[in-house]
Amino acid sequence: MSSFTPPVSHTRPSAATGSGATPPTSFHLSAEQIRSFDENGFLVVKHRITGSLLTRVQEAGHRWIEQARAAEGQANAGQAKNPNQADTDYAFAKRPGGKTVPFRVNYLHNKGESASLELLGSPEILAIAESLAGPDFVPTYESMVFKMAGDGEIIPWHQDAVFQQRRHRIFNIDIYLDQASRDGGALRVIPKSQTAIHDVCKMNDGTYDWINGPHEIVALEPGDVLIHDDMVLHGSPRTLQNQLRRVIYFEFRPAAQIFEEGPWDRSFVDQRLRLLPLALKRHQDAFPERPQFQWNATPSLRPRVEADEATALRVVHTVHTPGSYCSANSK
Repeated sequence: MSSFTPPVSHTRPSAATGSGATPPTSFHLSAEQIRSFDENGFLVVKHRITGSLLTRVQEAGHRWIEQARAAEGQANAGQAKNPNQADTDYAFAKRPGGKTVPFRVNYLHNKGESASLELLGSPEILAIAESLAGPDFVPTYESMVFKMAGDGEIIPWHQDAVFQQRRHRIFNIDIYLDQASRDGGALRVIPKSQTAIHDVCKMNDGTYDWINGPHEIVALEPGDVLIHDDMVLHGSPRTLQNQLRRVIYFEFRPAAQIFEEGPWDRSFVDQRLRLLPLALKRHQDAFPERPQFQWNATPSLRPRVEADEATALRVVHTVHTPGSYCSANSK
């Protein structure tokens, strides 16, 4: 029996540039896709990332996992060069029996792999951001969450970030690097749940029906993209499938939302926006023959000073918008 409670509507986020009948480019979302996202809280775009860009990101994903495993080993042995950075750059979970496993890599862009910036700077990604957040979109987070082969633990129901009222869309673009099959731990999403804050502990008490609950199973292939509202309820059940699953998450918010509601200030927005010229250049250098994204941000928001690249690639989050979680290991 499900513990899900039908949502109580919040204010609908305002429409963004690019939501008209005719998308500016083939990479932008259509009006129908935007309506579906607003109604259901998520949207699937099939075969979004393809060819050598997908291959480069998949190869980088393997190396990010190796870095996380090395950081775990160094931390356990008391040999971490910078324990505080290890705590923020990598996340680990305790599994039954006391085993510790890595499951997330944060701040992807400073991990020695150009592929993450090439992906961020692609029109396949940024046109989605512009479609939903308007031209003044801000790339606020980047991470890769993964389940190692043989690690089929549950991902409890949660909401990434919650808000009492909203005037803007806040969302993640999830790029799947591996197959997520219906029986192999594919994500479950509850449509229309993004309009309320939910008591997820009631859903994570062991009684939720993962087979017949009011959710949708989102089975995806490598290169497919899931766009999900930060407030939509999502999770995945325990599985015995022995397969690797990696997903890159890029969160975006309109600059206006941050200025109105926080939790960051103008300095943080300036720092995060410095990623975009770097990403656009990396994509153009790597794929000069492919279409490029035309950045249409308000001139006053564009970075005025070229930052040291190493500094620009890792902007630490000292504060976060609270989410709705019941398990520390799911955060």
